[in-house]
Amino acid sequence: MEGSLDLAVLGQGFGLGLTIAAAVGPISLLVIRRTLAEGRLVGLVSGLGVATADGTYGGIAAFGLTAITDVLVGGERILGLVGGLFLVSLAWRTSRARPAAAAADIAPRRGLPGAYLSVLGLTLTNPLTILSFAALFAGLGITNRTPLDAGLMTLGVLAGSASWWLLLTTVVAKLRRRITPRLLHGINLVSGLLIGAFGLVAIGLAIRG
Repeated sequence: MEGSLDLAVLGQGFGLGLTIAAAVGPISLLVIRRTLAEGRLVGLVSGLGVATADGTYGGIAAFGLTAITDVLVGGERILGLVGGLFLVSLAWRTSRARPAAAAADIAPRRGLPGAYLSVLGLTLTNPLTILSFAALFAGLGITNRTPLDAGLMTLGVLAGSASWWLLLTTVVAKLRRRITPRLLHGINLVSGLLIGAFGLVAIGLAIRG
């Protein structure tokens, strides 16, 4: 019925948010590294930055805001270049980080707001995020819903993504006590190489158009 509360839509959004958040990528590596180096709270706050970006793009797709989607897709090359350059810079700092450093990846002195905003900005500059939501929503026939359904879908995406980061940081934090400084140094190197690879791919795709 028009305007009725459909909890199935909320559940569908939750599943989509959880699925997209669980995809392995540079953001996952960054959140894991921050959790190991700085603790669960910093990792969780970083993950909530991702969830906010997921909810934002999920809302754009759910509400069928095609004009905004077209602008974002049209600026895919610029977003990819900016995000790629940021990832390469992040990879360099991560690989050179000392195990005892507070948070070498992104200005630890900024505290929790810096941890949240840095990952939020990085996720928003990833054109694959909006493209993933747009493709999934169109493929599942979720577009052109009522405003209430679109709102529930957006809330579900946000909750699903946030739940994933809560689960991931909780698990990683439990392993943190077993991580020696030497092992953390190795994790920094590997994470830096992988994040850098993601960044170079993003830059290459942006240049090729």
